[in-house]
Amino acid sequence: MLPSMLVVPCYNEAERLDDEALLSLVAGEIPATRLLLVDDGSRDDTGARLAALARRAPGRIETLALDHNSGKAEAVRQGLLQALARGAGVVGYFDADLSTPVGEIRRLLGLLEGRNDVAAVIGARISLLGNDIQRSHTRHYLGRLFATLASLILQARVYDTQCGAKLFRRSPALDAALRDPFLSRWSFDVELLGRLLVGDPSVPAITESQILEVPLRQWRDVPGSKLRLTAMAGALKELADIAGDLARRRRAAASNGTGRETHGHTT
Repeated sequence: MLPSMLVVPCYNEAERLDDEALLSLVAGEIPATRLLLVDDGSRDDTGARLAALARRAPGRIETLALDHNSGKAEAVRQGLLQALARGAGVVGYFDADLSTPVGEIRRLLGLLEGRNDVAAVIGARISLLGNDIQRSHTRHYLGRLFATLASLILQARVYDTQCGAKLFRRSPALDAALRDPFLSRWSFDVELLGRLLVGDPSVPAITESQILEVPLRQWRDVPGSKLRLTAMAGALKELADIAGDLARRRRAAASNGTGRETHGHTT
């Protein structure tokens, strides 16, 4: 079983952290799992809460404090870099509010660890019969618009880029994708997937078939989200910036023969 470290970006989460749920993730069925709790310059008691959690699970829960609030994208990137530097063979991230429950995170981990041909596993919020996906209609339909645009930009058949539950196997492609800060603050999930799928002049891309998108059985909107509906306009602007950056990266990868052939897809 590959050692895994999961990143949890935290900004002013002192009132929303579920200590017992986080502790349960690093105990029991998956003993190799560790958590890296990233304090993104919080102004409340988040830092103290994270330190207390680390003391309750020494060696299993670790913390990383950023000097100032850099935004979720940079908190995730710094956390993933630290997780790789600390020897994790599988890294990933999920939201501090546990909108993706612990049981689902465990299930995604098991899927990645059981499939050597898979480089990444990402959750998808699909409201199928038998699944318990609690999401407002407004967020759902705005999410579908966003996902369609993201799919076009990525040139990949992805249903839900913004679900906050993603896991990655250690690889040169992942190292290259995390090398530079993200251009986006909220749409970095699209940017990260795009970098992996496009590749780097010195590193081959991963293929679309190496990404496993898994419908979640449970997911819920948790009150207090930092993302407001008014941020959607900014997220759409970020998609335009990402599209330009990925086009540049495709040209660079193609000139060095490390990119992938791409075909347009829609959702």
